[in-house]
Amino acid sequence: MQANGELHPAQVLKSGHDVGSSHYAGGVPPHKRMRKPIVRKSVDPNATFINYVTQRRFVLAKSVQAHALPPHSFYKKQMLPPLAFPGNDDLASCVCTKFCRCSTNKQRCPVNCLTWTPEGRRLITGNSVGEFTLWNGLAFNFETILQAHDDAVRAMVWSHNDNWLVTADHGGVIKYWQSSMTNVQLLQGHREAVRSLSFSPTDFKFVSCSDDATVKIWDFESGREERVLTGHGWDVKCVAYHPQKSLLASGSKDNLVKIWDPKSGNSLNTLHGHKNTVFKVAWNSNGNWLLTASRDQLIKIYDIRTLKEFATLKGHAREVTSIAWHPWYERLFVSGSYDGSLMYWEVGKENALASIPQAHDTAVWDIQWHPVGHVVATGSNDHSTKFWCRNRPGDPMDDKYNGGQTVLNEHEAGEGVMHVRGGVDGAEVLPATE
Repeated sequence: MQANGELHPAQVLKSGHDVGSSHYAGGVPPHKRMRKPIVRKSVDPNATFINYVTQRRFVLAKSVQAHALPPHSFYKKQMLPPLAFPGNDDLASCVCTKFCRCSTNKQRCPVNCLTWTPEGRRLITGNSVGEFTLWNGLAFNFETILQAHDDAVRAMVWSHNDNWLVTADHGGVIKYWQSSMTNVQLLQGHREAVRSLSFSPTDFKFVSCSDDATVKIWDFESGREERVLTGHGWDVKCVAYHPQKSLLASGSKDNLVKIWDPKSGNSLNTLHGHKNTVFKVAWNSNGNWLLTASRDQLIKIYDIRTLKEFATLKGHAREVTSIAWHPWYERLFVSGSYDGSLMYWEVGKENALASIPQAHDTAVWDIQWHPVGHVVATGSNDHSTKFWCRNRPGDPMDDKYNGGQTVLNEHEAGEGVMHVRGGVDGAEVLPATE
C-alpha cells in the first residue's frame, strides 16, 4: 500500500486487477506493460564462413569434392556457404525450399519489386502504395518504412559500385537514392509506368523501359536522356544491360526479345521464340546466356554468341512472371509464376531440380537471391514478402509448402535419392526418398 492509499503496481498484478482499467488510476499504461519474450528465428551464415576459412576451402575448393552431409541434426555445424564449392556438379546444396518467414506490412498491399542491399544486411521492398519497407536480413523482421513515391513502385536496381539505388514508379518517375535512403534526384522519365531498370557495367549509364513502348538510355551523373529506342510495337516489360559488353536486351508485350546497341540505338537482332508477352529478361554472369520468361508459360535460354535458342523449359502451369540467376552458380536459377509457385532449374536439364507449388497464394512479381546465395526472397500480389532458405541436415522434407518435394541427383533420379553437399547457415537439402 502506498502513502496515498493506492495499491503498489506489483500488488495489483498479484491481485489480478486490470492495470489498464479505470479501477487503478495509477496503473501501468498499456504500451509500457511487460511483453512475453519472443523467440525470433534467424538465418545467420557467419558460422558457415568460419568453417569455410578454418577448413581452408578457399584453397582446396578446386581440388577437393564436397562431402555429403548425413541426415542428422548433429551435422548442422559442419555446413558451408554456397560459394565453398564452385565446381560442384550437384547443385542441391543451393536450392532454397525451406520456408523461413512471411513478412507483411500493416497496410496490406501487393509487393511489386524487391532488392537486397549490397552487403545483404537488409531487404528493400517496393509496394503498390509507393512505400519502401526495409526488412532485417538475418531475422527478417520489420525495420523501417519510407514513403518513397506517390505511385506504385515498379522497379529498383543498385549501381555496381553499391553507392546508389535507382527506383521508378507507375507514373513514370525515376528517383536516385543514396545508400542512407536519402533522395537526391527526381526525373520524369516516361509518360507511363516504368517496368524495369538496369545499370551499365561502368555505372555511367542506366536504362529504363516503360508501357509507353520505349526504352531510354540515361546519363547517370547529369540525369540527361541520351537516347530513345523505339523498336517495340507495344509495352516494354523488361530490359537488362549485358554484364560486360555494350549490349541491351529488352522484352515486350509484342512477344519479342530485342538485342540493342546502346551506342547507336540500333536493334542488332530480334528473337521470336515466345508466343506471348515477355515479362523478364536476365543475363547470366558468364555473359553468354540470356534468360527470358513469358506469359506463354515457357522459360527460354538463348546463347548470345550464336543468337540461337539454347533451351526451352516448361514446368509452370501459369505465366512465368519472375526469374533470377544464382549469384555464385552460373548454371542455377529460380523462377516464379502467376499461380504463386517457385521452381529451381539447372541449365542443361529439362526438368526442374525442385519446386514449391504453393509458395504464394497469387502471382510472384519478383525474386531476389541474397548476395551470399543462402536465402531467396520473393514478393507477391498476395501482399507478402517471403524468405526461403536451404534445408539443414535432420530437417523434415515434407512441410506445408514443399509437400514432400525432393531434389534429385541426375544419376540417382531413378532411385529417388537425393544427396546434399556441405552447406550454409542452417539450410541444406537432406538425403530423402520420394
